[in-house]
Amino acid sequence: MIAKDKKLAIYMEGNLDTDYGKMGFGVMRYSSNPITCAIDSRYAGKSVREAVGQPFDIPVVSTVEEAHKMGAEVMVLGTAPSGGKFPTEWDAPIGGSVKMGMSLINGLHDDLNARYGHLLDASISDQVIWDVRKPDPSYPIAIARASELNNKRILLVGTDMAVGKMTAGLEIYKWLKDRGHSTAFLATGQIGITVTGNGIPLDAIKVDQACGAVEHLVMGAADKDIVFVEGQGSLLHPGSTATLPLMRGSCATHLILCHRGDKTTLRKPEHIKIPPLKDFIELNEALTGVCGSLTSAKCVGIAVNTARMKDEIAAKELIARIEEETGIPTSDVILQSPEKLALAILNN
Repeated sequence: MIAKDKKLAIYMEGNLDTDYGKMGFGVMRYSSNPITCAIDSRYAGKSVREAVGQPFDIPVVSTVEEAHKMGAEVMVLGTAPSGGKFPTEWDAPIGGSVKMGMSLINGLHDDLNARYGHLLDASISDQVIWDVRKPDPSYPIAIARASELNNKRILLVGTDMAVGKMTAGLEIYKWLKDRGHSTAFLATGQIGITVTGNGIPLDAIKVDQACGAVEHLVMGAADKDIVFVEGQGSLLHPGSTATLPLMRGSCATHLILCHRGDKTTLRKPEHIKIPPLKDFIELNEALTGVCGSLTSAKCVGIAVNTARMKDEIAAKELIARIEEETGIPTSDVILQSPEKLALAILNN
């Protein structure tokens, strides 16, 4: 764990302007730690806002050394390369940050304690390497224990990977929490774990234990009235296996569908078309309830991510059209507000 007063630097070399930088932007948006800078030599001298239009006035610098001189105490790997593997070209800068006395937050699959642990300075008592994707050795097999709870369990599901499931969940959760509701956000991926300080790295857990890990997480929040379970992957994506364990382990009672407004196909592979949202919602509802055998779940809201749509009027028209076509409350939680979706949860 990293103390909340530690100053962060976010390593995003070569990816400040790509989808692979979502870890870094998640930390920028939700971390309670002060952030000194982002690192991407292509945009050095600018702010993140000036460089890529994201709403953060965080300076961008070229090197780890510059970040350290600015007072950064923790290096966050803000880029998630394809497959979650640590690139060899990062060895010098990231190893160098540890040698400088900085802690390291690693959201990749590689064990960086094994790689850089010998570089930790024993005289710095709170210098650590946090491998976020390191799961517990084992989890119990799921037996639908969550179905016996009386709370609302909201699972974020998506039409694709990287559509804003964590963002939608955190924004609705925060709206409810700020108004005094008993609620919890349960992280299941590296970004959510990093910004909340707890959760499970679902994609690093053995498939036989995945449902049980989710169930264990949900049962730990049994005292909360409204529990948000961070979604991963998509039933539509041929490379994703995450949605079913989330459904089985959480015994979700409500679903929020997350969708990128600028996409009619998967981001990759692009030949797979996104089906009509009403049909996709019915599929997710049916699989959650398993023909009435398990807890039935109703999709009560749609979170549309319009961040890549440059025309705000067109974005709002799309949101209104989706709501009219599906009959389900729809909003962009960043462009508009999470209020509509939060109220839909409270009222269902």
